[in-house]
Amino acid sequence: MQPVALESNAVFMGIEYLAIFCCGLSGGLSAVKKQYDLFAILVAAWMTALGGGIIRDTLLGALPPVGIADKGLVLTTLMSGIVVAIAHPEIEHLRWSMIITDAMGLGLFAVNGTAKSLAYGMSGMVSVFLGMFTALAGGLIRDMILSEVPAVIRDRHWYAVPSFVGCVLTVCAYRSVDHWSWNLDVEMALDVAIVILVVVLRVLSVRFNITLPGAVRRDGSDLEL
Repeated sequence: MQPVALESNAVFMGIEYLAIFCCGLSGGLSAVKKQYDLFAILVAAWMTALGGGIIRDTLLGALPPVGIADKGLVLTTLMSGIVVAIAHPEIEHLRWSMIITDAMGLGLFAVNGTAKSLAYGMSGMVSVFLGMFTALAGGLIRDMILSEVPAVIRDRHWYAVPSFVGCVLTVCAYRSVDHWSWNLDVEMALDVAIVILVVVLRVLSVRFNITLPGAVRRDGSDLEL
């Protein structure tokens, strides 16, 4: 199995831990707003941050999944749950910081999830799906267990779209590296550029209220029965 480029760089591993921590804060905050107990807050934080990776690894057969096997990741999410249980009023005021860090997590999870799937020999289409599971499934599970409309549907700003773009571009970058026999540094540079693009798309959509169009407005049917 080939190494995943971003996982071989300590700086980006640190950023990934920060993104996981902030995703945990977001998940825990949702449980706090529901006035659930500490256990529910910890579960919501853990599932939000690592649920997508658990689904990806299970489907890949990479067992046990990193979401339960990696002590660092698990402790990071549990710590985020404890922090949000104490400092939730302050965290609610860090809206833009949370949006930017969440976007970083979205990009990192999409790229890493897709790259790991490709490294396991999956096809491009399967890898795109697994990359999107990695990026989006944690929040989906959180909202389902908290009886909320999933954010991926509720949030009209670009959320799934940037992750999809990032996953597709990761497949293209991976194929290009294989075709041209580029080294790991080139692959890492391409992955970083993709993560930045995902972050920019997500942040711009929130900042300028950019949304996807809905169904075409029509007053009636053209069919005559």
